[in-house]
Amino acid sequence: MITACAFQKKKNENPLLQTFDTPFQTPPFDKIKNEHFQPAIDAAIEEGRKEIDLIIDSKENPTFENTIVALDLAGKNLNRIASIFFNLNAAETSAELQKIAQQVSPMLSEYSNDIMLNEKLFERVKAVYDQKEILNLNTEQTSLLENTFKGFIRNGANLNEKDKKRFREISTELSKLSLDFQEHVLNETNAFELQVTSEEDLAGLPESVCEGAALTAKNKGKEGWIFTLQFPSYFPFMQYSEKRELREKLYRAYSRRGNKNNENDNKEIIRKIVNFRLEKARLLGYQTYSEYVLTERMAESPEKVNHFLEKLHAASRPHAEKEYKAISDYAQKNGADFKLQRWDWSYYAEKLKQEKYNLSDEMTKPYFKLENVTKGVFDLAHRLYGLKFVENNEIPVYHKDVKTVEVFDERNRFMGVLFLDFFPRESKRNGAWMTEYRGQSNVNGNEIRPLISVVMNFTKPTETKPSLLTFNEVETFLHEFGHALHGLLSNITYSSLSGTNVYRDFVELPSQILENWAVEKEWLDLFAVHYQTGKKMPEELINKIIEARNYNAGYSSERQLSFGMMDMAWHSIEEPFEGDIIEFEKTATAKTELFDQVEGSSICTAFSHIFSGGYATGYYGYKWAEVLDADAFAAFKENGIFDKETAKSFRENILSKGGSAHPMELYKKFRGQEPSEDALLIRSGLK
Repeated sequence: MITACAFQKKKNENPLLQTFDTPFQTPPFDKIKNEHFQPAIDAAIEEGRKEIDLIIDSKENPTFENTIVALDLAGKNLNRIASIFFNLNAAETSAELQKIAQQVSPMLSEYSNDIMLNEKLFERVKAVYDQKEILNLNTEQTSLLENTFKGFIRNGANLNEKDKKRFREISTELSKLSLDFQEHVLNETNAFELQVTSEEDLAGLPESVCEGAALTAKNKGKEGWIFTLQFPSYFPFMQYSEKRELREKLYRAYSRRGNKNNENDNKEIIRKIVNFRLEKARLLGYQTYSEYVLTERMAESPEKVNHFLEKLHAASRPHAEKEYKAISDYAQKNGADFKLQRWDWSYYAEKLKQEKYNLSDEMTKPYFKLENVTKGVFDLAHRLYGLKFVENNEIPVYHKDVKTVEVFDERNRFMGVLFLDFFPRESKRNGAWMTEYRGQSNVNGNEIRPLISVVMNFTKPTETKPSLLTFNEVETFLHEFGHALHGLLSNITYSSLSGTNVYRDFVELPSQILENWAVEKEWLDLFAVHYQTGKKMPEELINKIIEARNYNAGYSSERQLSFGMMDMAWHSIEEPFEGDIIEFEKTATAKTELFDQVEGSSICTAFSHIFSGGYATGYYGYKWAEVLDADAFAAFKENGIFDKETAKSFRENILSKGGSAHPMELYKKFRGQEPSEDALLIRSGLK
């Protein structure tokens, strides 16, 4: 038995259990060690349980404040510690952290289930909910009450004891499986490297790509050049390498991640995940998991989502087929005596793009030095929302590459801290994402500002060149920064409604709308200068970027739609799936395919978005949000891309509101109308 004195001593030795003595109470990464996490989470769970017990055991009648608000505040320390832990597990993981994750995830699931399945607690929540018509609540309070009540229902509060027990088991298994899936993808990504020792095998590759590969080899203590499955290495190789057999080798390695029947194989994990999700939905009275998810989305139903995807598919397919034929014909004219395969697409598409528009990433990269792009993105936020960004090197970070920035508004009011983590490493998963170490809230005048992190995998600097971004990476920066603004500009009372805590098919609007500025000359003129000469990007080059924006738009749309259709297919099964994972994938995506199937390749076995990233029955949301962002950006085009009144309306009606009201109501307050798919189709050149 641990005495109170011993417990206090243990607490004093653990930085996670103390008040953070850092600027703005940011995580003390310089003091946190792996061994601190397990005991900190144990202690925080115990503290959280006591806070819940106080609500349950209260002798007072249930009220909005003593039950609903108290619930929203309960477990604050646990949320803080868990966010630090899981963010590190994604951005700076290790075998030890992954082992801890396997231990604490079931504990956190159990803790959550103990709350949601507590009969007495639910009785108090329901008592308040049943009075909602006479409580005179404002919009945000009403949303919190409804979300809390529905949260209990959707997490099994109305189940009988037998079904509650099964619900617990399913939740625990799903938390473990999603971690396994993510670890397997990271392991597979890190396990492969393509080592080149002959300069002949570098044919077609730009100097900067070769230099990056040489640096990778040097850092690994190996000769020659090493190419990896990290995107800044993988993609330019597929885009420029003249060595078709090496492109094929790299493609096959990338596309077989999680599908090699080894210790990192994800097929059985997928089967278990989709079957557990189906069983969970059935326990709660839904026919399919997609039906369960979509009742709390803008799209509302699987039928509406499928209709939406089919409508975009019908518009995209003719264009995609023409684009495929154009590139196939181009390849044939340029000596390709073979049918175009997947590892050929990026290479010949890039060649034709250069010929058609006289444009390539290598032409634009010198104007997209990372430091300049960062200033440009900050300046955009300043022009739109009056934000100011001040770097602070005193804030502890978890890796030397991470930058920290204080953010202030036009009145010099502190808005939050921004962590920027730009470059790939083996301890970081692929992709780009925004997350938070602390959300915004303002309960009883206790204003807490957010700690936001933007994590990306951009092209690294070499020994002779700074980090020079591709145009796609500039768009990615804008995208994730849009999410960051959603968090930083939040102005909500309750943390569970703040920032990006919105419907999944609405959360991409603030991110995707910001991508539109990437092709605006007015914005590019502010920062896009050559990293050596300091000269502005020529107007001719900007015009080429604009002209080429919809290059292969049909193909790109079909590719995104295939992901959305596969997601919907997996989560629309009505019986436990016992079939072949790869065959199911092929069937689900067949109508969007342009290429022959490559034996051994799979999308779903490395599809982290839906099997470990929270986008299950939500991947369609990227296209859904494109409809919103195309329509929303039209307002900026009408009034000026830096128009402060339009930006003010977007901030006040969208960015600051979080999940305080239904997203369509928020959108209509900004735009005055519901959006139509036409805005997206017209912008993309598909209509």
